[in-house]
Amino acid sequence: MNALTWTWSIAGLTALGVITRPFAWPEAIWAVLGALLLVGFGLIGPADAWVGITKGTDVYLFLIGMMLLSELARREGLFDWLAMVATTHAKGSPKRLFVLIYVVGVIVTVFLSNDATAVVLTPAVYAACRTAKVKDPMPYLLICAFIANAASFVLPISNPANLVIFGGGEMPPLSRWLATFGLPSIVSILVTFAALYWTQRSVIRADSVASNMQSAPISSSAKLAGFALCGTAVILLGASALHMDLGLPTFIAGSLATATVLLINRGSFVETLKGVSWSVLPLVAGLFVVVEALSQTGLIDQLAQYLSQQASTSPTWTAAGAGAAVALTTNLVNNLPAGLVAGSAIQLAHVSDKIAGAILIGVDLGPNISITGSLATILWLNALRREGLKLGAWAFMKIGIVVTVPALAASLFVLVMQ
Repeated sequence: MNALTWTWSIAGLTALGVITRPFAWPEAIWAVLGALLLVGFGLIGPADAWVGITKGTDVYLFLIGMMLLSELARREGLFDWLAMVATTHAKGSPKRLFVLIYVVGVIVTVFLSNDATAVVLTPAVYAACRTAKVKDPMPYLLICAFIANAASFVLPISNPANLVIFGGGEMPPLSRWLATFGLPSIVSILVTFAALYWTQRSVIRADSVASNMQSAPISSSAKLAGFALCGTAVILLGASALHMDLGLPTFIAGSLATATVLLINRGSFVETLKGVSWSVLPLVAGLFVVVEALSQTGLIDQLAQYLSQQASTSPTWTAAGAGAAVALTTNLVNNLPAGLVAGSAIQLAHVSDKIAGAILIGVDLGPNISITGSLATILWLNALRREGLKLGAWAFMKIGIVVTVPALAASLFVLVMQ
């Protein structure tokens, strides 16, 4: 086999390893192994591999800051309190509980990223459902999986994939971002809610929720964590409005907020750091190397050229088609590598905000069809397994198709018609 075939083969096997996790090895191992094989076989030089790794600097900093904030909120009980408030205000109504948990999921995703919803809110919702003696918690847990992606393009900070799409390029300022994604995000959230509720309506109607729940007062440490999160969100919104990269502000704000709260509460820095999912960083770094190797095969140049040509002749259909095609691809290879390739092509093609936005919607919302379509859904699945719960790939896909296809179609339609 020639170098081109070897590169494509290793890239494909890397994506397959990340998705299927053979031998139950973490996703990061397969991403790093793929990167090492590419360097070891001389398919990409060490210097070029390092260039690929450094392209993700803004993403790494963003992830570290958000993971610190998420772990801080989890340790201080903020998510448990939010889930319990939703359960208490349900007043014995499963329908009301579904709505309230959905609202909490939207808020957490928008202001703390979709990974936080998958990793931290999921176990909190399960614990709250168990306390409320819910017969079947799965409809409420599915909220955490679907809203994690459906609400992940409301703000630039709502999904690390947003930084991947525009990484190395021009991140739109907040005003332009909201003008592009505001209405499509609202449509995505509402249609996802309606479709998800419709798929779970029979379970919800047959369910019961304890009506004598008492909401425990929020602890002072949880309040501090909440204030830290709100302060960080304000800082990041300001940074986005000023057209700044979000990685460094997120890292600084997350680190300072975590340190301040832990010092006030005399919490453990070591235990907090242990709770962070550090394996996400080598996973992303390994995928950046794989994408850098693919770019040297001419793939990204060809995609950029094709995208540019189509955009010049039929921008509306190009936007809709590109968004749908990327959405399908994310479910086959995971949205992180798909987003990296798509983001590189966008930056080379210099397409309009509408086309770039459609591709971003495909990367963010599209993966909701497959249980391995996005990193957030994989993390959600791991959270379920830790609670002893299981959901098969086919069972998830049957729900995902019904929920995601109309939400994706409606969001793309609203975007291209703006």
